[in-house]
Amino acid sequence: MSQSQPFGFSCKGGLNTNLSEIEMLRQPGIATELRNFEVDPDGGYRRVSGFTDYGGDDTARPNASNDILGIKVYADGVIVCSGTNIYFSNDGETWIQINKASVAGSGDNLTALNGRSVAARTAQGQSSIALFEGSKSIYGEIVICDGANKPFYFYMTGAGALSTRTFFVDDITVSSTDAPSIATVHNNFLVVAGQTNAPNTVRNSHLLEVDNFTGDGANEVVLADRVVGLKSFRGDCIVFCRNSIYKFVNMEDSTNAAIVPITKNVGCVDGNSIQEIGGDLVFLSPDGVRTLAGTSRIGDVELASVSRNVQRIISNIVDNINVLTISSVVLRSKSQYRLYYNDPSVAAPFSRGIIGTFTGQGFEWSETLGIEATAVDSGFLANGLEAIVHGDTDGYIYNHDKGITFRHGGAASNIDALYETPYLDFGDMGTRKTLQYAKISVTPDRESGGFSDPTLKVQYDFQDVNVQQPPIYQLPTIRAGSSFGAAFFNAAYFGSTDNPLIRQPIEGSCYTSNFKIASNDQEASYTINGIYINYVPAGRR
Repeated sequence: MSQSQPFGFSCKGGLNTNLSEIEMLRQPGIATELRNFEVDPDGGYRRVSGFTDYGGDDTARPNASNDILGIKVYADGVIVCSGTNIYFSNDGETWIQINKASVAGSGDNLTALNGRSVAARTAQGQSSIALFEGSKSIYGEIVICDGANKPFYFYMTGAGALSTRTFFVDDITVSSTDAPSIATVHNNFLVVAGQTNAPNTVRNSHLLEVDNFTGDGANEVVLADRVVGLKSFRGDCIVFCRNSIYKFVNMEDSTNAAIVPITKNVGCVDGNSIQEIGGDLVFLSPDGVRTLAGTSRIGDVELASVSRNVQRIISNIVDNINVLTISSVVLRSKSQYRLYYNDPSVAAPFSRGIIGTFTGQGFEWSETLGIEATAVDSGFLANGLEAIVHGDTDGYIYNHDKGITFRHGGAASNIDALYETPYLDFGDMGTRKTLQYAKISVTPDRESGGFSDPTLKVQYDFQDVNVQQPPIYQLPTIRAGSSFGAAFFNAAYFGSTDNPLIRQPIEGSCYTSNFKIASNDQEASYTINGIYINYVPAGRR
């Protein structure tokens, strides 16, 4: 009688949509599907957290059901562009409309601001929001460009209750007809581009005067390609165009201000994909997600593609870029780059995105389903804490990556998560194996509730219709243990380990098999660390 054999693997490598099934036989730790999971930099696949209402139970939408077109963490709250207006709130319950006309040069108190007439942002589009950390306010100065109106200029002074603060509002005239759609701050200059009537033009303000584009000190350069994004990076102002990338140099010297090419063979398909992570810039190019990295040589950069493993997904995004709303954000604590691509014709529960986690082996990827983020931002509040927020097409504002549920239309909904392994041949595709049991190493998320109930589905021989397939197994409830001195009687679970091994007997035999772990609920997150399978070889054919 054959002796039982062990086979185990750790979960690493992330999603791979490109390799053939035969190639993946030798990489059991990667995933063929990884939906609403994220790669943990320290190993394993963690089911993503949800998002909660900004403002909690008393949350209010800033502008009814109008789309959220831009969002920025600012001071002790959030600035939001919605419809034809701009709002600020520090509690999510009361929103102050700040796109007001004729605000006093010395600033308005809250009562005066509320009494001003509205300066509507007619035809406001997806907005680019830049923060200049100047001397006028400890919170910095905000500039918003939307491609249809003059740049919006705002800052606030004072602390404590909003009624004790002073608000400053104005428009910035770049030129008499310019309505830029892109803004960034570089070396104390405001740099703008993306004007409909001058799509190839980049302009900068005076030094330390982000609202001054007149006279000497303000420059204008014209490129041979359409500008889609701007980013300050390691002392350079990087100009991303559709088919090329440049550096805007010497903007402090009007005589020598110039554009220096980085590459004329690679461009960026959407400026809202540009982020900085791990000391590199990341952006969506026609052939994948690429990094623009500094090298040891001063002023030198290099380009690299980091999304080969999910190229099929990237190609689909690029092919449909003209109908998609792109937004992106970096989660610093998780070393994550998140890119959301929202199709306006698709309902929120079916909105998609990708997550790239920066690990010691480079970027490892997964997908999201059900996060509709038309605008998303991460930043530090006045108290030094990081806040991550996003908005959707229903006008809601959410605390991003928090909680155990998604929310659609103001109501909680399940997080539908799936991890699927490649088919495994256990080292020999020609030997039939009788599978006895699997042990799954799982780390329950103590902070988000402590228990979850995933299922396990085992599939044999590439789902051959002539092979009897096992049923779906409901795994035992996974519970997080409690710490002595921190647990409460009748509210905590005792007797659990930090990383329990869930044992599940399995029926049937096969030549190859794969494993699907899934959950579709409103329960705590959990991390799948690895899978161990015990089987008995049963002969060759």
